[in-house]
Amino acid sequence: MQATIDYRALAVSGVQALQPYQPGKPIEELERELGITNILKLASNENPLGASPQAQAALAVALKTLELYPDGSGYQLKAAIAEKFGLQSPQITLGNGSNDVLELVARAFLDKQNAAVFAEHAFAVYPIVAQAVGAELRVAKANPPDHPTMHYGHNLANLSAKIDAKTRVVFIANPNNPTGTWLGKAELHAFLQGVPADVIVVLDEAYTEYVTDPDFPDALAWLAEFPNLIVTRTFSKIYGLAGLRVGYAVSSPEIADILNRVRQPFNVNSLALAAAQAALGDDAFLQRSVATNAAGLQQWFAACAENGWEYIPTVGNFITVDMKRPAAPLYDALLREGVIVRPIAGYGLPQHLRITIGTQAQNQRCINALKKVLAA
Repeated sequence: MQATIDYRALAVSGVQALQPYQPGKPIEELERELGITNILKLASNENPLGASPQAQAALAVALKTLELYPDGSGYQLKAAIAEKFGLQSPQITLGNGSNDVLELVARAFLDKQNAAVFAEHAFAVYPIVAQAVGAELRVAKANPPDHPTMHYGHNLANLSAKIDAKTRVVFIANPNNPTGTWLGKAELHAFLQGVPADVIVVLDEAYTEYVTDPDFPDALAWLAEFPNLIVTRTFSKIYGLAGLRVGYAVSSPEIADILNRVRQPFNVNSLALAAAQAALGDDAFLQRSVATNAAGLQQWFAACAENGWEYIPTVGNFITVDMKRPAAPLYDALLREGVIVRPIAGYGLPQHLRITIGTQAQNQRCINALKKVLAA
């Protein structure tokens, strides 16, 4: 008989201490648990309009060649990204979602000898990928709840204070998930100017296509000025391809070369490559998605004003509402109404619910359900 082995003890120390990422509850799981149907999921910031029609058409064609391996270089998709944004293909690294690219950054640039810096209430993947490789985690305090304009947002002075000779990577989400807060052109540019050249700055722009604020920066325009900058984007949000998992990073060719050395050779499948390339060119779908989201945000802002609900300023495709009480019981009550939202106690916001912006009808259903459970 073999001896009993504690395999957790065999894992490297960074992995032993990890808390796995908790995604939004799937519709199928709620159906199994409560036996209800007609479920509305507003938990994972998915596009309520679905996927681009052009992407769906491309998928139908790609399905005919499933027996073939995908193009490991992603040549055509990288060429399409480069053409759309005025880049060069050697600047681009493709990933199985932008989470994959974030992990590539950690594997390429972090280890036990150095540190990663990120903000309080920032995306949960940053500490996960950094801790997995044993790096020191440094959390910069966010703006306080009484900040005059951007409460709970990234505080760049606090981020700068965490950077020293041991720092190798700084992660910044703009807009940030789960708060929806954002950084303007001047303040973010000034921050980048102050970061040492040997510190990699990752600007996670997963929600950038939704932003209509004229002061919001296009970080791709800064790549030539800041060789230490990496910009990550995804096809999971506005492009509606979350189920296919495809994202990308844009950087200097030198950094992209390093990231591609640790990238798996077929990390993006052929269906994702074809759909992403088609979605990238579907400007009509993109514009419709932006308009739907802008109208939905205004609908939620009005509902919050009418009901006295406080929310964190947002330019993404979600709104984070302060319930002024523990949010977990409200989340559970909403599940029984067939509405899935996202409690974010794991982000240090135990009284908040993050709610994806849906269609007008979906938003109204969620607003009505929230009023009902609060009244109860």
